[in-house]
Amino acid sequence: MEHSDPCIKVKMDNVAQVQSDDGMVKNAARITEGESGPGESSVEEVPVREGDVEAHASTERKRRLWAKKRKSYSHVHFKVYKRRWFGLAQLVLLNVVVSWDWLTFAPVSISSALYFNVSETTINWLSTGFLFSFAVSSPLVIYLLHRGPKDSILAASVLLLLGNWIRYAGTRSKMFGLVMFGQILTGLSQPFVLAAPTRYSDMWFTEGGRVGATALASLANPFGGALAQIINPLLGSVPNMVLIVSIVATAACIPSLFIPASPPTPPTASSGLCKTSLFASLRHILASKPFYVVLITFSVYTACFNAFSSLLNQILYPYGYSEDEAGLCGAVLIVVGLVAAAIFSPILDRTHAYLLGIKILAPLIALPYLAFIWAPQTRTIAAPYLLSAVLGAASFGLLPVALEYLVEITFPASPEVSSTICWTGGQILGGVFVLVMNALKDGRPVDLDNVSEGGRGAGGGSRPPGNMYNALVFQAVVGMVVLPLPLMLGVRRLGLAHGEGRLTVDEHREGADVETVDGPAGHEQ
Repeated sequence: MEHSDPCIKVKMDNVAQVQSDDGMVKNAARITEGESGPGESSVEEVPVREGDVEAHASTERKRRLWAKKRKSYSHVHFKVYKRRWFGLAQLVLLNVVVSWDWLTFAPVSISSALYFNVSETTINWLSTGFLFSFAVSSPLVIYLLHRGPKDSILAASVLLLLGNWIRYAGTRSKMFGLVMFGQILTGLSQPFVLAAPTRYSDMWFTEGGRVGATALASLANPFGGALAQIINPLLGSVPNMVLIVSIVATAACIPSLFIPASPPTPPTASSGLCKTSLFASLRHILASKPFYVVLITFSVYTACFNAFSSLLNQILYPYGYSEDEAGLCGAVLIVVGLVAAAIFSPILDRTHAYLLGIKILAPLIALPYLAFIWAPQTRTIAAPYLLSAVLGAASFGLLPVALEYLVEITFPASPEVSSTICWTGGQILGGVFVLVMNALKDGRPVDLDNVSEGGRGAGGGSRPPGNMYNALVFQAVVGMVVLPLPLMLGVRRLGLAHGEGRLTVDEHREGADVETVDGPAGHEQ
């Protein structure tokens, strides 16, 4: 439905409610008609005294305390729809599958190398190629997400289906080149769903639910990695493992056909505004100093997490850890992170304390990378598992906060532009970090049978053959060097404070009511 002026700006003071045109008006604000005639809002200029302002402020605070218990029809009125959870669930599901595809071979790198008769370095390229693929499809991702999340989700589903079954065909025939081609196709699918959460939450959720929605969809990605770490070593042979993952991916792609494209009416004032064009968004983002700080921090810590997840098995097994123990360590990393995110996200949804959250959590990411340099040498379960738990909690807690803060500092730029740029930086750097850390690996040959039989208690010194001590030092140094950057955010003297953002638009709605409905607009539950 086209409108001659789709970018109508609704003034939030002294507006009344009119019925929307079947609930399909672009801005979804219902304004009551005054006596001035149909289609016109009645706005009267009234002199305001200082005492009146204070009295009004006091009344307003009391009114907001009871806002959920009554409905007022004297101000802007927005709706959220129950169907938003269906689309969010599908976005979660696809992010799980994409990440499972990424780490299909990493938890069983030794078995995979023996099956394909290649080196472990070659197996690492399956993870690295997947990460580099992200950058190739990013421009198309930005375009499709600007149109709407559904187009992006459909594109991801097609690429996942093709990639998984091509990869399975290559595995059955032991054609490693075909496996790599299928892996790259699945890698091309990743940005279509990994960069989508901020766009989806902006379109479907209010300011009181966006952090939670973004967290659910974004953190589903590492959860898929946890499933790969735990389940893949238990799936038997390599062909059987790839087959099961392909079947799961196929089942996950089918619901993409049925998700709604967009809500009939927007949930908030900022969602009702016309999205800034892609080129205008890009110009605005590149002029923001805080954006560069977030970009560097986000990219480096995402890269560290990706490299650490990909190489965890190879970091631990020279010290006698089994593939199962390494897989459980990766699971601890992610499961504890998910629990922490489930605690942090509702708090930040209510407080919007994004800056404080970033400044608390960033050091808790850098310090475990530093301590992990010596963790494998202990040859105990406690040290790597404890550090993985802290690292997972801080990383998962920070991720949705950083993404939502990114939208704030780049507003009114369209959310998908900044998030895709940051995710692309993280994936490219992640691939680079895997290559660098693999190059820093001790080059002495490892007797896998001897290490497996001896276990962690067999000794072997602090630098056994195949150790990744130098790689862990590299990762820790990079993490600590970047740490001061997020701590500078919000400092006005450094030009790192930001002005009015999306929250400012939504919080100056004069306490607009938000209804939850399903079905066509205007039909309340």
